[in-house]
This record gives sequence, C-alpha cells and structure tokens, in this order.
Amino acid sequence: MELTDTHCHLDLDRFDADRPDVIRRAAAVGVSRILIPSLTLDSSRAAVKLAESHPMLYTAIGVHPTDSLTWDNVTPAALSELAASPKVVAIGEIGLDYYWDAAPHDHQRRILKEQLDLAAELGLPVVIHLREADDAPDGECASDLIKLLGEWVAGLRSRNDPLAERPGVLHSFSGSPETAREAIRLGFYIGITGPITYTNAEEKRNVVRQLPLTRLLIETDSPFLAPVPHRGKRNEPAFVRLVAGKIAELHSKTEAQVAETTTANAARLFSW
Repeated sequence: MELTDTHCHLDLDRFDADRPDVIRRAAAVGVSRILIPSLTLDSSRAAVKLAESHPMLYTAIGVHPTDSLTWDNVTPAALSELAASPKVVAIGEIGLDYYWDAAPHDHQRRILKEQLDLAAELGLPVVIHLREADDAPDGECASDLIKLLGEWVAGLRSRNDPLAERPGVLHSFSGSPETAREAIRLGFYIGITGPITYTNAEEKRNVVRQLPLTRLLIETDSPFLAPVPHRGKRNEPAFVRLVAGKIAELHSKTEAQVAETTTANAARLFSW
C-alpha cells in the first residue's frame, strides 16, 4: 500500500531531534512522498534544502497569509529562483486567514493574488490555506477566497493553460460542503487531516462523506492536528494512514483503495 502525505511541516524545529527517524517511520507504513509547505521566504529556502536531501521529500514555496506582511519587492524573484529546483512542485502555503488577523484582509488578498499570478507564470499548482474568523465553517474568508480563485481559474481557462486542469488543493479543509463543492468545480482537490477522527467532529465527517474520493488528498499537517489515538501529541507523516483509514470508513472503501486513489490524485496534482 502506497500513501502520500501532501502537507507536512517537516522543516519545523519540533522535528530537529529525530527527523531521519520520522521519515523512516513514514516509509515503514507505506508513505512514498511527503510534501513540505512553506510559510515565508526564509522557510521556503529551508524547505527546498530539506527536500533536496531525501528522495521522498518535495516542497511548496510561498508566503503564508499570516506572514504576508513579510512580502516585499524582492520576494517574487527570490521565489522564482527557488522554483528552479526539481523538488519544488507547488506554490504554498498561501491563502487567506481571517482567524488570527495577523495582516489586514485587503493586504492578504493582494499578496494571494500576486502569488496566484506567480504560480501561473511558473506553471505550478497552489496549496491553499483557508481559516475563517472564529473557526466558522463559512463566512467572509471563504467567500473572498473562492472569488479570487474563481477569477484566477477563469483566466487560466481563457488561455487554455494546462494548469487549469490541476490548479491546486484547499489544504486541511474545515469549511462547508458548499465551499468544497465550489472549489471542486474550479478543479481543486480537498485536503483532509486528522480532525476527522475526533469524537466531536461529526460535521467534518459529514462533509467528507459528501465529497468524491477522486477529489480528496490526505495529509497530516504535522506537527499539528494529530489524529486519534495520538491527539494532543506531535503529529508525524506515518499517521497519515489513520486519516486514510477514517476516510475508508466514511466512504465504505478499504484503506488500500483510499491509499491508491489519493496517491494517484496527488501524483496528478503535483506531477511527480
């Protein structure tokens, strides 16, 4: 059985003490690829360096919305230079975050648009972060995000850009079924994480039940959001199998079927 962890912050210092062991444990349960997203230009540089150190590792480069005030005039060119690495397969983690309000909303939207334009220029899909105020399932953040993504995809389609067939993923999705369906209509995948295993997460499970397996990716978002029975502890890529198992239960499939489909989905999106 082959699994893919499509979102793991393996570069963070919480893995400094045992990173090689973390990778080995992931490989032992069938994980063949791990995607490391970035948060800033500096973390993009670190993520590329880490990805280039191991055949299982790949990376997305970009500036997270809560760090969008770090964006300056040299950032786009620096990211473009990093994208020359064959281990860079996406632009991310980018998007909108109205929960922390670490940057004005209009600024976040402007930086997201710049990074979407950069992704189109480089021919790379995007890894999208969406977090609503008060962690609500729907609201202004989702509305603003879908509007920007819709305009971007419409532009790709008008140019017959092949990226329109694989524009990206809404990672660690916790939004409404309506937002998920609209994202899928635009060609996006939906990333599913450990919270679907939590006792109080029936609403999240109901969303996953409604979505086609052919549009799902599995991820850990390590070191965060560890699934049951590891909730409250450091998450790691090996635990992505627990996410696959819960999706299998919700879709009345075998774990192997979910692993095969989501691994193929990731390969189509990231062209690895």
